[in-house]
This record gives sequence, structure tokens and C-alpha cells, in this order.
Amino acid sequence: MAKIGVLGAGGWGIALSVLLNQNGHEVTLWSKLETEVEEIISTRENKKSLPGIKVDKNIAVTADLDEAVSGKDVIVMAVASVFVRPTSALLKGKISENQVIVNVAKGIEEKTLFTISQIIEQELSEANVAVLSGPSHAEEVGKGIPTTVVVGAKDKQTAMLIQNIFSSPVFRVYTSPDILGIELGASLKNVIALAAGISDGLGYGDNTKAALITRGIHEMSRLGVAMGGKLPTFFGLSGIGDLIVTCSSTHSRNWRAGNLIGQGKTLAEAKEEIHMVVEGANSAQAALALAKKYHIVMPIVEQVNAVLFENAKASDAVGQLMGRDKTVENIELLKDVSWDD
Repeated sequence: MAKIGVLGAGGWGIALSVLLNQNGHEVTLWSKLETEVEEIISTRENKKSLPGIKVDKNIAVTADLDEAVSGKDVIVMAVASVFVRPTSALLKGKISENQVIVNVAKGIEEKTLFTISQIIEQELSEANVAVLSGPSHAEEVGKGIPTTVVVGAKDKQTAMLIQNIFSSPVFRVYTSPDILGIELGASLKNVIALAAGISDGLGYGDNTKAALITRGIHEMSRLGVAMGGKLPTFFGLSGIGDLIVTCSSTHSRNWRAGNLIGQGKTLAEAKEEIHMVVEGANSAQAALALAKKYHIVMPIVEQVNAVLFENAKASDAVGQLMGRDKTVENIELLKDVSWDD
């Protein structure tokens, strides 16, 4: 049995707490919001973030950060990406050397272009930071629906520790050394999911979504490899796997936001209706900045930014994508053949 502190009592934090408790671990769930803590203690549920999923009484729920992290074998960082830096700052002086922190948030910080684990490492240099990601909606994990994810860590021992703690008959965990690739896939797919939602909101069909997913993973992998990620990662669970589920599921906040925008709502109106953090909107501008920094052409990311932040019409953005210069599907294929100019 491991002692685990889960930081963040939103949908993902609760789903993982339920899973870890069912695995026989001692779980403490933390939220900075006193009202959220009080609701969960009194109703054993977060009706806003994950309705219908009960938080077992064995799971301690607290607003005391010291209680949540003191003496823990593993700390799970499950706050929304925009709150990772301030939450990490609160942990200074509260954790031990080589404390294992598992990041499950997804995003890229706009100002620094850091991934989430890089933010945690900057704030907490003594921590041993790993990442867990993959096609895993909290709504389904909380219900015990079979799910498969990947954990990335700097060393095999840490990866296997996390694998063993999280694995269950309904939650299969693979390991990987590619932390950067996992996090980039997890973040960039949210931007493509916005595009998929916009497409559906415009009334387009399966052909269009398949094109967005396929060309989306092409954009994601090209940037990821340029930044130091490994190509197989983007064709694994945290890449194409997470991209498929996020582009296709009504559980996806990014798809839902895009769908509303495709129907004519602004980004602000879509966020207001969803009442939850839309990670893709936070990552879109960072993704575009990274594309420019590494000289990677990312037309889908460009058009998502145009719609979200430059008042471009969604239908016009589709026209821009469809009207791009004709080219080969994958320039890598030309290395093995000789075509006449």
C-alpha cells in the first residue's frame, strides 16, 4: 500500500482518487477551495466536475496542503494546467528530496512555452517529476471503464513504481522514457480537438474529422520531434490515442468548446457555457509560438488561432486549409524514390 496525495479535486483528481483507493492505497484528496472540500465531505461527490461518482469515505478530503503532501510516497498533480505553477510554488519547503510527483495535467505555459513537468521542475528542483497521460476521460475512469495510459519517467524504477500503483484490472499502464513527447502529445492534441469540434459545429462530416485527426498528428509529431520528443510516442497512447478520443467524444471540453464556436459562439461564450477550463485554448497560442520557434508549418494550429483570437470566421478557416498549395502527403517518402521534377 502506498500513501498518495492527490492535488486537485476536479473531475480528474476525483477519478484518480477513486481508482487509487480501489487499488488499496491510502489516498488524501486536496483542494484549495474550502467550499469544494466541504461539498465533497458532506455529499462524497463533486456534482459540478464529476457528477455521479462517489468519493469513498476511506479517501481523506482536505484543504490543508501539509496534510495532503506530508509523508506521501507519491503526489499526483491534478490541478488545471494554469494552476500548476502557483500550486507548485505552495509546495516549496513541504516536500522531501526526490519526492515523486506525477503530473496528470495537460498544457503548455504561454509565456515560457514550458510543458507542465518543466514548470514543476523549475519551481521544485528537488522533485522527481513523472507524467501520466493517454486517452482517459475522467467520466469513464471514475466508472471503471477499461482505460489504457502511459507513464513517462526519467528512470525505470520510478516508471515501474507508478505503473504498479495505478495499474488495475480496468486501468492498464505502460511505461516510457519520453516525458517530453508524452506531454507535447497531450497538450497539442487539445488544439486539434478544438478544430474537430469547430468542424462538427459547422455541420461537416466524418471525412473532415478524419482529415483533421490525420493531418493533426502529422503537425503534432513534426513539432514534437523537432523539440526532442520521439516519433513513436506520437503514434502511441498520448499521441494518436488521446487525439482520437479528444476529437471524437462529447466528454471532451475542447471538442465541446470547438463545437460551440463552429455554431457561431465566441471563445468567451463557449467557455462560459462549458464552465470548465478549456486547455486547448490556453495551449493554442503557445503551440503557434513553438511552431514559429522551431520553423514547423502547422496550418491547423494557425487557423485555430485565427478563429479563437483574430475573429476569423470558422468557415473561412476551413477554406484556408483546403486551398493551401498542392503538395505531397509526406515528404519523407521522397527520400526513397526518384520523381521527375
